[in-house]
Amino acid sequence: MAEDLLAKDYLPHSELIVEEHSVPRGKFPVIDGHNHLGLKGFGPGKRDAAQIVRDMDAVNVSTIVNLSGETGDVLKKTLDLLDNAFPGRFATYCNLDFNGFGSADWTKKAAAQLLKDVKAGAKGLKIYKRLGLHYRDQNDKLVMPDDARLDDVWDAAGQAGVPVTIHIADPTAFFKPLDRFNERWDELHGHPDWHFYGPQFPPFMTLIESMYRMIGKHPKTNFITAHVGCYPENLGYVSKMMDRYPNLYTDISARIAELGRAPYTSRKWFLKYPDRILFGTDFTPQIPMYQVHFRFLETADEYFAYEAGEHLPGQGRWRIYGVSLPDEVLQKVYNGNARRLLHL
Repeated sequence: MAEDLLAKDYLPHSELIVEEHSVPRGKFPVIDGHNHLGLKGFGPGKRDAAQIVRDMDAVNVSTIVNLSGETGDVLKKTLDLLDNAFPGRFATYCNLDFNGFGSADWTKKAAAQLLKDVKAGAKGLKIYKRLGLHYRDQNDKLVMPDDARLDDVWDAAGQAGVPVTIHIADPTAFFKPLDRFNERWDELHGHPDWHFYGPQFPPFMTLIESMYRMIGKHPKTNFITAHVGCYPENLGYVSKMMDRYPNLYTDISARIAELGRAPYTSRKWFLKYPDRILFGTDFTPQIPMYQVHFRFLETADEYFAYEAGEHLPGQGRWRIYGVSLPDEVLQKVYNGNARRLLHL
């Protein structure tokens, strides 16, 4: 009888023998529409932008969209470090400063600063999931995405002709009890601050519905919902929202694990909305990481790991299947949609 084995140490190797296809480079030039390369990631002993560009060249990634540009002078420094130093290789977004939200002049100042940031070179506005989960106004009331005090900011983005990439909520399992039924048990034990179950947090659907109400209120502004509509577990719901709101786009960042375990549904979704889906990763730019993404999109391979390397999968204990997108769809997802929306 074998000795007892802890679940955390169990990492079985599949004995399945099926065709495998390596995809070393994207079939078409790729724009990574969702990444984070803020100033804190660079400097002595840290990542080097020139090395990132060399790795991008190796896998046919033409541009990385950096969503962590911040605002004001910090944004300008980030633009100089990335966008201006490597023309065409990086496209940096700005962010909102929520300090003082609820004060009489916050909205006016935030909208004006957004226009200044765009004029300085920001390609879009990124909103983090802290909106709806953590940001509070001066009366200690949680700020939701459809708060009327944000309306002028969303309209300013539309006026400036830049998209708003927004992340609201997180995987649905993050909003459920952390018990033996939770499929993200490993991930949440590794990151307990990602667990949003309890009275101090809004329910998942409250956040999601607030976001989509907000998108509906601002038809002249393009919104890119991060992580497959912020609800990759339910492509039917995301599809209904995409049908309802023509100004709604989405990226696939950090969610091939979800899409790849429902390959038939996912492929139909890609084919139905080829002009509305952007490639993105939300992971540190590394060659093996990109190659896994390319394999998912370009091949019909079966039951392969959604992360490179031999380790416990980061998001859930399953494997994925490729969706083998046709060239005309693949090209739009890889670069066409991002070029159009971000004016690249």
